[in-house]
Amino acid sequence: MPNHKSAEKRVRQSARRRDINQGHRTRLRGSIKKLRTALSGGNPKDSAALLPTTVSEIDKAVQKGVLHPNTAARHKSPPAARGSRAGIPSGCRMRAGI
Repeated sequence: MPNHKSAEKRVRQSARRRDINQGHRTRLRGSIKKLRTALSGGNPKDSAALLPTTVSEIDKAVQKGVLHPNTAARHKSPPAARGSRAGIPSGCRMRAGI
């Protein structure tokens, strides 16, 4: 239990941020899972539609501080490689140095 007013406020803030981050992380996991199933299912139409949106969601998670940039690169790379082998443009915006 916090003993100071500032510590009580910090507990409230961290609980609020935790809820927000969990929502972002859950949405991100769902979109990654959908993309993986589309790529493994062999349906190029679904994969082509899901790949850019999933990459965008991963990038947004990095901007919001939910994911580390290296983790994002690790999540983006395998689907982009599988998509390019299937002839799907990735839409990945990889930063230099990652």
